[in-house]
Parts: sequence; structure tokens; C-alpha cells
Amino acid sequence: MSKLDRITSDPQIMGGKACIRNMRITVSLVLNLIANGLSKEDIIKEYPLIELEDIDQSLKYAAYLAEEELYSFN
Repeated sequence: MSKLDRITSDPQIMGGKACIRNMRITVSLVLNLIANGLSKEDIIKEYPLIELEDIDQSLKYAAYLAEEELYSFN
């Protein structure tokens, strides 16, 4: 997996959720914005503290998590 040095987790920030560079901006927020049709440029306009590499690493992080094996409990 590529280096994800912009994705951080701190129990004192957003309850330990994956965040962008220790800010109160979660990876899940970025992913939801993309899923709802916002472009990377739109996200940067709405959240000026976010950089293009933050968005790219959020997507890489999500792709990594999606590779996890799912188990059926039925």
C-alpha cells in the first residue's frame, strides 16, 4: 500500500476517526462529498484547508479498506 501520511487517527480528535492531517475533517466526509458528485476542485473550494493530496490519500485509504475480506454471519 502507498504511504498514507496525511491520514491520521487520534482519540482526542473526532473520536479517533480517520482524519485529514489531524484536522477535524474526516476521511468519511471527503468520501461522502465525492460520492455525492462533488469534484476534487469543489471540495477544495468548500474546505480550503484540504489539499489535492489529502483527497487522493482519502481515496487510497478507502480502496485499502474495501479490500478487506467480508464474512457472512448467516
